[in-house]
Amino acid sequence: MAITLEAKKREDLRTSNTKAIRLAGEVPAIIYGYQVDPKTVAVNSLELLKTVRDEGKNAIISLLVDGDSVDVMLHEYQIDPLKDELVHADFYAVNMKEELDVQVPVVLNGEAIGVNEGGVLQQPLYELALRAKPKDIPEQITIEVADLNVGDSILVSDLKEGKNYEILEDEGTTIVSILVPDEEPAEEPEATEESEEPEGASETKEDNSEE
Repeated sequence: MAITLEAKKREDLRTSNTKAIRLAGEVPAIIYGYQVDPKTVAVNSLELLKTVRDEGKNAIISLLVDGDSVDVMLHEYQIDPLKDELVHADFYAVNMKEELDVQVPVVLNGEAIGVNEGGVLQQPLYELALRAKPKDIPEQITIEVADLNVGDSILVSDLKEGKNYEILEDEGTTIVSILVPDEEPAEEPEATEESEEPEGASETKEDNSEE
């Protein structure tokens, strides 16, 4: 189900007006894509941030612009790292009947047996490439790791593909594994002066000095 957000048309593109929009708690944005002429708009910054954090970056958003509804996905957005505020957003209008290629977060669930036994959990893959229609895109892919022992791993080939999406990753790609803990290096025996210097070396040095 799409989340509905209201958007206001933005025709004055001067820098002063853009600053005023941000001060009013809104973020300047652009809509483009399927059967949509590019148009500039402004949406409530907090509502958009909440949508992204609650529903994920692949959420379908129904943007209401002057009474017209457009199904979009948040294609790109910029955040001010100091203020943690949105400064710009790009919305891509989607065809709800056409498949899209997206990246979906991979979330691990549970505490692996192997980790409790001293193993080290490694997750090389944090996002999974999928192909699906917009309404069938999962918010995340959850993988249970509780039964993994030291030396075990889960590959893309181990995942059961959903009925409504196709996994695009190489089947041999490792998603998560439990590595054998590093062995501590053996302690080296402390060297003694006698063992470091060959027998008779000191006498040779003395003889040379007398010459």
